[in-house]
Amino acid sequence: MELIDKTISTFMKKRLLSVAAAAFFGMALNAQQIKFEEYDLPNGLHVILHQDNSAPVVTTGVMYHVGAKDEVKGRTGFAHFFEHLLFEGTPNIKRGDWFKIVSSNGGQNNANTTNDRTYYYETFPSNNEQLGLWMESERMRHALINQVGVDTQREVVKEEKRLRMDNQPYGNLFTTIQKNLFTNHPYNWPTIGSMEDLNSAKLEEFQAFYKKYYVPNNATLVVAGDIKPEQTKKWIETYYGGIPKGTVYPKDFPKDTPITQEKEVTATDPNIQLPAYIFAYRTPGNKEKDAYVLDMLSSYLSNGKSSVLYKKLVDQDKKALQVAAFNQGLEDYSIFAFFAIPMGQTTKQALQADIDAEIKKLQTTLISEEDYQKLQNQYENQFVNANSSIQGIAASLATNHVLMGNTNLINKEIDIYRGITRQDLQNAAKKYLNSNQRIIINYVPEKK
Repeated sequence: MELIDKTISTFMKKRLLSVAAAAFFGMALNAQQIKFEEYDLPNGLHVILHQDNSAPVVTTGVMYHVGAKDEVKGRTGFAHFFEHLLFEGTPNIKRGDWFKIVSSNGGQNNANTTNDRTYYYETFPSNNEQLGLWMESERMRHALINQVGVDTQREVVKEEKRLRMDNQPYGNLFTTIQKNLFTNHPYNWPTIGSMEDLNSAKLEEFQAFYKKYYVPNNATLVVAGDIKPEQTKKWIETYYGGIPKGTVYPKDFPKDTPITQEKEVTATDPNIQLPAYIFAYRTPGNKEKDAYVLDMLSSYLSNGKSSVLYKKLVDQDKKALQVAAFNQGLEDYSIFAFFAIPMGQTTKQALQADIDAEIKKLQTTLISEEDYQKLQNQYENQFVNANSSIQGIAASLATNHVLMGNTNLINKEIDIYRGITRQDLQNAAKKYLNSNQRIIINYVPEKK
């Protein structure tokens, strides 16, 4: 009887803890709801406003729907180059003054580029919100594109490429994946592009690129934080309303034919001593539900030390120094890849056999209910912790509008993950992770 009482007591405690945890997550998820307002100016600029008066800061960001894929062969690297070039100044902001103005007014700023978009932002104390709006409008209206700026930033980009890629161990690994996974689509080249292309480009080409892509109807303006929306709207109309609309060209990129036969290539890197082996698959773009499923699969396989691949190849068998399955989501396609660096005398064949065995297991057996629940908990936790800063919220709002076509994914994306079943995970492994659909890359040390 005592044993039964203890069992019931333990069950009730667990039950109560479970209910408490569910209540906590429910409250956290409700608190996480991000309210926003969005509208378009007559010139096509999309505006998103998010009011949060809990801290006296405002982020002003502009995301342009232009990335490395909008370039052409022979002239790669332009979108990333503009990430630097558009800090050179305007008729009203002297060359070299951009960062001084921001820092002297208590702000911070940055920009970043991907294959699909470029994003610029400033975060100021809220009493300088107007300054952030003005500065981004200056960049959009009439940035200075001259030879001095081009020559200066060309050297900056060259140094960045040397530092981050050419002189970094495994620095060109992702470039090698892109080059071999895409043959027709412009995801074929890296965001930083080719230095030869940037060297040979004429000033008129940079000016034409600016005129083509940095126009209001190819941009989304987000203002998030301690704002008074009606005042913010007036400033937006004042600074952005008169910027002329441009021509937005359809993004009609060449498609890649499906991979139906396994291909193996070798690339060398002078900065490494240990080889890396990559098994890369071309998968659906970010908007597809299967992209979410594959993202969850990658977490199951290698997110954390208790994940399947880490536990087996690194922890238990000591066959790999590092192992990962990663899902790089992009707008038109995504990249799903396994990456492994062998430990000691472990061969590529041994690593490949173990990775293939895990794929086969996914294709033939549903993951356990316990592992599935652990995955769901991970994504719930990510959702609760995401967008914990005004800068993060601003970037998420812009990204969801520009690349996903649905700003409210900032609140609803977790529902997509919640809706993924164990069967969905198995189906995705069967559909996308077959040996005849991949490129094997032997990324090896360069022989001295």
